[in-house]
This record gives sequence, structure tokens and C-alpha cells, in this order.
Amino acid sequence: MSIRYGALATAFLACTALAPLSAPAHAQDPFGQAVRGKQAGDVVLGAGLIGVMPRSGGRVSAIGGRPEASDTVTGQLDLTYFVLPQVSLNLIAATTRHDVQVRGSAIGDVDLGRVWALPPTLTAQFHPFPAARISPYIGAGLNYTFFYGEGGGRTAPVTKVDVKNDFGYAVNLGVDVELAPRWLLNVDAKKLWLNPGVAVNSGAIHARADLDPWILGASIRYRF
Repeated sequence: MSIRYGALATAFLACTALAPLSAPAHAQDPFGQAVRGKQAGDVVLGAGLIGVMPRSGGRVSAIGGRPEASDTVTGQLDLTYFVLPQVSLNLIAATTRHDVQVRGSAIGDVDLGRVWALPPTLTAQFHPFPAARISPYIGAGLNYTFFYGEGGGRTAPVTKVDVKNDFGYAVNLGVDVELAPRWLLNVDAKKLWLNPGVAVNSGAIHARADLDPWILGASIRYRF
């Protein structure tokens, strides 16, 4: 995880260093038009793909072992509103399916089937160079993840799995690249701290899954 974080931080600093070189007084889009930059009241809608990568960790009562959830890729929509040119609020919407299991328990590896997650995340973001063509940002906020659709094949004697909804914190960094006055290319990375409870067989076994996923994405955005 530290390697991923270091690489993302390096990319953010590089974009921050380059951004002043892309100011609208000098930059033009591919059609010869000046860069518009971000303005208070802008509403930006994005659509793209994200990769969700939970980490493996947590604890399991009775049988021990380590909870795990699979990585996945899915589509995402996001909505951004600019309160000020430098300050925006961003909300993401996506749903993902994960295979879940317990590794190394007293009875071996235990398959818990699959679960769907719906993790709306709201972050406040700071854009240090809102008028630049290459505009990095950094943010922090809150997440509430709904878990649903538990099912799939399970290892006996598991018959029922219930993953509890959970609050979490989020930080993120990313960059917008203005392709045209209303079109942006966005690359974004989020880190969530998410530790839902899991009840197996109506509470006969309890677990705490330390998911803490990275969410890495790329999208095309349109500014209204």
C-alpha cells in the first residue's frame, strides 16, 4: 500500500508543478480556443471506469482466519459542484460485486460467496490552480457503503452471510485535464477506511473485515 500511495503522491506533485505552465493566458485547446478554467457555480458530470481494490485483513471469531474480498472493475458516475473556483464538492455513484472468503481459518479456507457494495462517497476538494489546463486537486470526505445481494456458492457449513452497512472516511487526489472548453479528462484515486461487520449463520460466527479499499479511476467529464 505504501508503494501505491508514494506513486500517487509523486504524480500529484508533478501535476502541481506543471499546472502553472498551463494557464489560460497561454494555453489553447485542440480547436484553438482558450482554456476556460473552473468557476464558481460550475456543475460537472463524469462517466468512466474504476478499479476497486480492497486489502486483506480483519478478524474472525470462533474459527480465526483472515477475511478477504476480491478486486473488481466497474463503471462509475460522478457529480461535482464548484462552490468556489478552488473548492468543489464531489459525489460518486457506483456498485461493485466482490467474492468474499476467510483464509487460513481453523477449518481451512472458507468461501462466503459474493456480495454487492454501493459506496456513495462525498468529498470536499481543493483545486490550487483552477484556471490551469492541467488542474490537480486533493480532497477528503465521508463514505457510507451499503452491502446487499449476499449469495453465491459457500463452503459448508456456511448457509447465510450478512455484511453490515458501514460508515468510513475517504481521502483522494486527482487531476483534470481540459480537452475543450466543456470537456475534461479526469484521473482520480481514493482511499477509503471501511471496516464492516459480518455475521455468518445468523451470528454463530462474527467477523470484522478491514477492507480499506483503494479506488482508482479514469473518466470523461462534461461541464455545464
